[in-house]
Amino acid sequence: MRYLLDTHTLLWFLQGASQLPDAVAERIEAPQAETWISMASVWEMAIKTGLGKLRVPYSLDKELPDLLEQNGFAVLNFGFDHLAAVSQLPFHHRDPFDRLLVSQALVEGLTLISCDSAMDAYGVQRTWA
Repeated sequence: MRYLLDTHTLLWFLQGASQLPDAVAERIEAPQAETWISMASVWEMAIKTGLGKLRVPYSLDKELPDLLEQNGFAVLNFGFDHLAAVSQLPFHHRDPFDRLLVSQALVEGLTLISCDSAMDAYGVQRTWA
């Protein structure tokens, strides 16, 4: 299965947080899983860290890339095709980061791992517990 992790999913996974159901963690860690992290999530983390709304115990520039690699996550940059897809999305969801994640999942044929059921309005494949 090919997955794209929502930002909260990534954060909870890296923290071993109780908000992440065991079934979701197992899906992410499955040997056959191809798991992607969007640079949009890293961008969102950087903005929220800068605003003081998020604290992480690792640096985004040096330690996070190593954590992603250690966990077998591939990094998905966003391109013009993803941005064009964002421009075509209806405004079911106003969060620009979530809209970009939805467009990436749709363009790349990835299943979004997110607890946010508002994403379902876009017809994106989404999974949770």
